[in-house]
Amino acid sequence: MSTILAGTLLLTATGLFAQVVGFLYRMLLSRLIGAETMGLYQLVMPVYSMLMSVTAVGLTVAVSTLSARYHALGDSGAVRLVLRRALKGFFFLAVPLGLAVAVLSDPISVYLLGDARTRLGVVLLVPCMLLTGVENLHKHCFYGIGRVCPPAAVETAEQVIRAAAVLLLLVMLLPRSAEETVGIIALGMVLCEVFSACALTLLFRRHWKRFPPGGAGEEVSGKRLMAIAVPVGATSLLGTLLGSANSVLIPAKLVEGGMTLSEAMSEFGVLCGMTLPMLALPTGFIGALCLVMVPDLSRRTAQGDRRAAGGFLDRVMSATSLLMAPAMALLAVIGPTVGQALFRDRRVGELILPLAVGTLLGCWQSVLSGALNGLGLQGKGARNAIISDVVQLAFTFFAVARWGLAGFAAGYVASGLAGMGLNLASVLRATGLKVKLFEWFVRPLLAAVLMGLWCNLLFQIMMRAGCGHGWSALACTGLGVAVYAAALLAQGLPGLGAYLKRKRGV
Repeated sequence: MSTILAGTLLLTATGLFAQVVGFLYRMLLSRLIGAETMGLYQLVMPVYSMLMSVTAVGLTVAVSTLSARYHALGDSGAVRLVLRRALKGFFFLAVPLGLAVAVLSDPISVYLLGDARTRLGVVLLVPCMLLTGVENLHKHCFYGIGRVCPPAAVETAEQVIRAAAVLLLLVMLLPRSAEETVGIIALGMVLCEVFSACALTLLFRRHWKRFPPGGAGEEVSGKRLMAIAVPVGATSLLGTLLGSANSVLIPAKLVEGGMTLSEAMSEFGVLCGMTLPMLALPTGFIGALCLVMVPDLSRRTAQGDRRAAGGFLDRVMSATSLLMAPAMALLAVIGPTVGQALFRDRRVGELILPLAVGTLLGCWQSVLSGALNGLGLQGKGARNAIISDVVQLAFTFFAVARWGLAGFAAGYVASGLAGMGLNLASVLRATGLKVKLFEWFVRPLLAAVLMGLWCNLLFQIMMRAGCGHGWSALACTGLGVAVYAAALLAQGLPGLGAYLKRKRGV
């Protein structure tokens, strides 16, 4: 358990650092290129996500799961073979698909994305996809065998290099057309991925020397790899298709509601390039937790220890709620003012309360989805994710033209609620756990609501008194931590000693 905790803490620190760097990067990027070009950039990214879904997402989960299983059984030769076969499968899919996307970039940009200015970005995302796939497969093999330091170090450097490369290229080459600007951003991403792919490949080859070439590696069949990769990849692809359709529909439906194309693209850029990334700032913890949780649950399942897996999931849900609920409450209060000051756009933070609720629901959904992957129930996670995406797409299609972005926000909440509820039901059935309504949801949410009310009161008082944004946000954060802790203790949160005793019991 100490190894798991150390890995989680390291990945949490790395994830939070990446979120902070990414947020600062987006803030500077939005100032350099403006909301409309940011919208074009957001329109291109679903193509990248789709390429990754087809070629790499399922394989990365398979590598993480199988390498954890074979490592737990002491078969290091099989771990090596898992990665080699996954790399071959990735290139078998990625190379012809990348060539097809490059050749068909014109119709993709015009007919699928609805804006010809995205063409150059689409073309340059092909080499980025190839490099990212190599990086992710090596990274998840490291995670599977419990070695989190090498990928954590590379990921930390990657965030800095990406931000520096893109911003430096923009400063040197601007002003450019919107299409060329999006292409410059994609080129910076390619340069960053060259570093990441090469670094992780070299690090893993160095680690490979510890793996004997023999063992039970011959038992790692392609069918076993594909049995995990195909449902996860198919789910990711379908989810990406639904997400891409959602991204394309938002500006189109805003135009249908009366906006010009430029206005719609600008609103889309503010929503997806500024407000939602600001809300995602505290969620680095979730990604780190899932990266550690999936191989850990896979090891426990392989060893037949379902009871310990259930206890681990209990703590994961409690930790997620205790950390994410106050973060969303604080951002709902100070987010609009601070975001407008940082991004220099008065529209940042609009509809932040429902978007914060949807983000919290999405955190629970992500954690429970990772649990299903670790338990070997990828099919159920796939079904639930698809239903969640369909709910969001339905709201976008039917509500955005009439209600504007408020229709998207309503779908964001409904989608998160559907996905979280379905995943929770699947996990409870699989592990035999009983839902702990008070510990997982009621106690942290009540404390977070109380915290948000007090922070809102203090923030309004300080802003009216003429205090600066930074000092007001800092004071609210301090008050919020104190109020949240007091509210939890008043509701009977177990002390540290009880928690440690409980952890040793598992």
